[in-house]
Amino acid sequence: MKIKIRSRVPLITSFETQSVLNPEIWADQMMRQPVEDRLREIAEEFIENLDLPGADILDIILTGSLANYNWSKYSDLDVHIIVDFRKVDENEGLVKRYFDAVRSNWNRKHDIFVKGYEVELYIQDDDEKHESDGIYSLLDGEWRVSPIPQQPALNKVLIYKKSKSLTRDIDRTSTLFNRGRYEDAVATGNNIKTKIKKMRQAGLEKGGIFSPENLAFKVLRRSGYMKKLFDTVSNAYDAQQSLPEQE
Repeated sequence: MKIKIRSRVPLITSFETQSVLNPEIWADQMMRQPVEDRLREIAEEFIENLDLPGADILDIILTGSLANYNWSKYSDLDVHIIVDFRKVDENEGLVKRYFDAVRSNWNRKHDIFVKGYEVELYIQDDDEKHESDGIYSLLDGEWRVSPIPQQPALNKVLIYKKSKSLTRDIDRTSTLFNRGRYEDAVATGNNIKTKIKKMRQAGLEKGGIFSPENLAFKVLRRSGYMKKLFDTVSNAYDAQQSLPEQE
């Protein structure tokens, strides 16, 4: 399993705040029309292709670093499609798992770039709390939350330590897979996913988008380690459930 892994140190320094919003995406605080049209089109086609009754789009938003001043060459275009999960099915947990699966599959199969930045889709329940200092509506063409330039003091040492610890955990999961211990790899990998999710959420609630926990997660994603984790768990599960051919 070959995954492109980037060094953590330059990734951590990339979180420094810029003086302006990304000029490829924005002009005078408003999204450039061709960018807005393309991102909206991608999101709408994604939902339409699901052909899922009740999955009506309430909003399409751009969030993350490219909707803020902490963008860099490592940034993605984080497009969130807002849907009322209850109108799809009363079992909201089932709906979330379904959307997570199809979204993950879409992101894995497609490499769509707009102005040099990869598009990442996420389906968000309208009741889901989302922490971000910049949220732009692609449906209404206006800011839901306007970003404010700020230069926070980044705890680079703590970001490095947290990301390093998690990369070691992910590497151990990969080692379990390579040794044929598929059940252990699945269990360990899923535990790491939960650990990362809780860590990031705690960081966002405590310190916002510049918290060491949130930035450690971004280091994992930008370095390729989140992809390595998801691919390892997926491949281990497939191997675990497969039966070898009779000789």
